[in-house]
Amino acid sequence: MFEDFKPHLIELRKRLIIAVCILFVVFFITFACWELIVTWMIYPIFSVMGVEQGITFEMSNQTAMEAVLNYKMPEQMKNSQFMITTSMFEGIFAVFKVSFLSAFILSLPLILWQIWLFVAPGLYDHEKKYVFPFVFFATVMFVLGCTFCYYVVLPTSFAFAINFGKNIFVYIPKISEYVDIFVKIMFGFGVSFEFPVVSFFLAKIGFITDKSLKDFFRYAVVIIFVFAGIITPPDVISQVLMAIPLLLLYAFSIAIVRMVNPYKEIE
Repeated sequence: MFEDFKPHLIELRKRLIIAVCILFVVFFITFACWELIVTWMIYPIFSVMGVEQGITFEMSNQTAMEAVLNYKMPEQMKNSQFMITTSMFEGIFAVFKVSFLSAFILSLPLILWQIWLFVAPGLYDHEKKYVFPFVFFATVMFVLGCTFCYYVVLPTSFAFAINFGKNIFVYIPKISEYVDIFVKIMFGFGVSFEFPVVSFFLAKIGFITDKSLKDFFRYAVVIIFVFAGIITPPDVISQVLMAIPLLLLYAFSIAIVRMVNPYKEIE
C-alpha cells in the first residue's frame, strides 16, 4: 500500500522544498529592505498619533524618565516616532517576524502555484483550466483583505485605543507588541477573505451547495464573531469591523455557489 502512495509523497516533498526555497529567497530580500517595510507597517498607528513618518527602536533614558515623572508625552516625542524595546534582541525578532510575513505575502502566488501543481495530476483536464483563476483570485482576495485591514480596520481600532483615557495614560508603542497585533490582524483578514475562493472550488467538486451555506448561516454568524474576537484586539469596534466584511463575504459566497452548484430538489 505504501508503494502506491510513494510517488505522491515524493511529489509532495518536491513541492514543499520548492515552496520553502521560494519563501527563503524572498525572505532575504525583504529582510534587506526591513526599514522600508517597518516604516510602512507602523504608519497606521503614528498617523493616528499625528506625528511624522519615521522610525527608531530606542528611546533615551532621559526621555523615558521624563515620561514617567511627568505622566505625559514629552514634547520631543510628540514630533517624532518612537518604537521602544525593553530587551536587547526584541527589535531584531520583530524585524524577522515582519520580514517573514512580507516574504509570505510576496511569495503567495508561487506557493499557491506549487500547491496546484501537486493537486493537478489528480484532476480532469477540464478541471485543470482553473489553475490560473485559483492562483490569481486567491492572491487578489488575500491582498484585498490585508488592504482593507491596513486602511480601514487598523486606523479605526488604533484611534479608539489611543484616545481612550488619553488625559490619564501615556502611550508609547512597543515594537514587539505592535508587530504581534499587526501580523495577527493582517494575516487574519487575508486568510478570511479567501472564503469566496474556497467556496467556489468546493462547489465545483460538488461538496457544497447554496442551500447548505444558507442552512449553516446562523452557525456561521456565531463562528465569525468568535473568530473576529480572537483575531482582533479586545474592543468591539475592531470585532465589528472584521465581522461585517466576513458576513458580506459569506453572502457573496452563497451567490457564487448558486451559480456554480445550485441546489436541486430530488423529485
